[in-house]
Amino acid sequence: MAGNPEQTLPVVDVRRVSGSPIVPCGAVEGYGPIFNAGAVFHDGRFHLFARGVRDAYRRNPGSGARFLDYVSDILVFTSEDGLEFAFQQVLAKATPTGTYAYEDPRVHLVRSDGAEHFVMSYTNLPPPETHEFWRIGVHLLAYADGRFSLNPDSGRVVGPPGEPDKDGIVFNLADGRIALIHRIYPNMQLAVFDSLAELLDPPEGYWERHMAELDRHTIIRPGDKVLGVGGGAPPVVTGDGLLLLFHERNAHEVYSTRAALLDHETGQVTAILGPPVMSPELEWERRGDVNNVVFVQGAIPREDGSIYMTYGAADRAVGAATVSTDELLRALRAA
Repeated sequence: MAGNPEQTLPVVDVRRVSGSPIVPCGAVEGYGPIFNAGAVFHDGRFHLFARGVRDAYRRNPGSGARFLDYVSDILVFTSEDGLEFAFQQVLAKATPTGTYAYEDPRVHLVRSDGAEHFVMSYTNLPPPETHEFWRIGVHLLAYADGRFSLNPDSGRVVGPPGEPDKDGIVFNLADGRIALIHRIYPNMQLAVFDSLAELLDPPEGYWERHMAELDRHTIIRPGDKVLGVGGGAPPVVTGDGLLLLFHERNAHEVYSTRAALLDHETGQVTAILGPPVMSPELEWERRGDVNNVVFVQGAIPREDGSIYMTYGAADRAVGAATVSTDELLRALRAA
């Protein structure tokens, strides 16, 4: 499946759209870091869904969590050109007794039951006093008058109950079934459902059976000297299959972007690129609240044959880059 990462592979040229973040830290009043953003292009505009950390947070001088009062909401920004973004709204606001923090939103357009649906997945952090693990949250979104809104009755927690699970990516297989990539550390797994309704309300025993055969459902594992992998952006449909961008954390705590090709019929990996396609390079990607992080979450195919990628940088800001779809596919064919 994967080739030797030391071999000579076709060059993949990733270009930042700007030398500065497209959304910097502190861009919205009341918030500090704004990062880890999913994105869609809809109704002639880019819509960016970012994790915004309320500015009351502070570093923890003692043991335990890195930060205290670290609460995040989901903020929406829009742009005509993918370069200049304007703040539009707070889409989802955390509460002390509900979703304590919304983290790492991704937005997916999927087909199910004869209709298209915008689905937002995110890491749902429960209140600390519950001592529960993080889990994957899902909301359906409505769109009207130029903005997205939450369908208030659609919020669900998905995934195996009682397991620390995150990095959820929702997408269609070729036959219309709904697939969910999720991450039970340190691997990435695939769950498949007949419909979106079944993802939100699975048959009795579904997740118990999934966990009993977790190795069979695992699609990507960390390589040597890698601490973990996790979902990145919703996959891009190509003639060769589904092009998946995901993240990798190596032994030096550096987060980079990797690429894989999935079979459109099954969601299984058919090729994986050994070297990262993007790593922290710019100062604001290498220095921040968490150093050396590029964390891809959005992938929008464009008419010129490129993919517009949005990513979190050093847990402080949002960056964007472009890459040629053909270059990535050539590299994956050679891997």
